[in-house]
Amino acid sequence: MVQMKAIRVDEFGEPEVLEPVEVERPSPGEGEVLIETSSAGVNYADTMRRRNQYVEPQELPFTPGSEVAGTVAEVGDGVEDVNVGDRVVTLLGTGGYAAYAVAPARNLIPIPGGMDFDEAAAIPLQGLTAYHVLETSGQLKEGESVLVHAAAGGVGYLAVQMAKLMGASPVIATASTQEKLDLASDLGADVLVNYTEEDWPEQVREATDGNGADVILEMVGGDFPQKNLQCLNAFGRMVVFGAASGDRGSLVPAELMKNNHVVAGFYLPNIMARPELFGPSLHSAGSTFTNTAVKTNN
Repeated sequence: MVQMKAIRVDEFGEPEVLEPVEVERPSPGEGEVLIETSSAGVNYADTMRRRNQYVEPQELPFTPGSEVAGTVAEVGDGVEDVNVGDRVVTLLGTGGYAAYAVAPARNLIPIPGGMDFDEAAAIPLQGLTAYHVLETSGQLKEGESVLVHAAAGGVGYLAVQMAKLMGASPVIATASTQEKLDLASDLGADVLVNYTEEDWPEQVREATDGNGADVILEMVGGDFPQKNLQCLNAFGRMVVFGAASGDRGSLVPAELMKNNHVVAGFYLPNIMARPELFGPSLHSAGSTFTNTAVKTNN
């Protein structure tokens, strides 16, 4: 029995529940590969799973880690076009905080020669979320305006750049400090708004000729969903994919009627559970970020 090092969670709590252990090294099944992990992403979802405060209950014990970048160490039966030694990155549910991880071969993204493992590991979860909240749930069209909250955060950092690549105009970025707004500007944001200022919805309307944004990416919670509706254009789409404040907020459904507003939810594991959506979109988002000058927030 070949052993490997991994991080395991046997009880829910804060970082002290993360325990280094020796466990059996997994073997790839049919259609799978074994990746020797060089870098693993650390995400908000990992911390919430560790506390059992994620969208869905987490079973114990488990090894956290959704993003894995490394080298293919072994290929399972039926795997084609993947070879031992290939440098790859992929997205898992859990299991990334380990020396080795098993992943479906169809979900691998080759890492370009100019990108290191740390940069690659910053792409899948946040990059795929940025892609789907704009493309799938937001149904963004070229020339439409986008409001990206927390633009200096993981998803926001990539969403600003993705929106620009998709032809959005203007791309409006919010953040809580001038330093973070400067970063959003460097990423390509057209309009900068400090969301700690009470009149930020009015600033968004002014930036869109009084109309409001066509697509708003909402992950703050609290009173932000209601304020977002104040600066959402007619027929606009607000995509909810988190509640970082800890307060999920509330909405009155009838308020959506007047301006034909649409509120859509996004939960990445539902995409991962559908191979016809997950595989192609993982490659599409991965190709966008690895084949362009897009920056990663790692």
